[in-house]
Amino acid sequence: MNIEIRPLRSEDDYRAAMLEISTFFENEPEPGTPEGDHFDILLTLAEAYEAKHFPVDLPDPVEAIKFRMGQGGLTPKDLQPMIGRMNRVYEILNRKRPLTLAMIRKLHTELGIPAESLIKPTSEARLT
Repeated sequence: MNIEIRPLRSEDDYRAAMLEISTFFENEPEPGTPEGDHFDILLTLAEAYEAKHFPVDLPDPVEAIKFRMGQGGLTPKDLQPMIGRMNRVYEILNRKRPLTLAMIRKLHTELGIPAESLIKPTSEARLT
């Protein structure tokens, strides 16, 4: 197999790489073989193109908390050890108050929510 390495500079280059990648999914090549190396290179190029042209934005803190609550079947009451009294929990969930650094640390540690999501500013939160 002749491996031609070219950067993905356009949408057409990206589509061609994705088409070629899709042929490998039916019968993924063994790592370390020429076909496996070609597949790895194509994946790396496609990932780099996607990261540059289709960046995925992190959810805002409230959405990250609500997502984790949904995953774990948690209720607002379950957030009290990390956020405080129920009125504070509802203020956070309703975007009336921003998270404090202590809350961010606890939510990250206790619920495993990525800190990057928790520190992102919430545009609707009002500083009081």
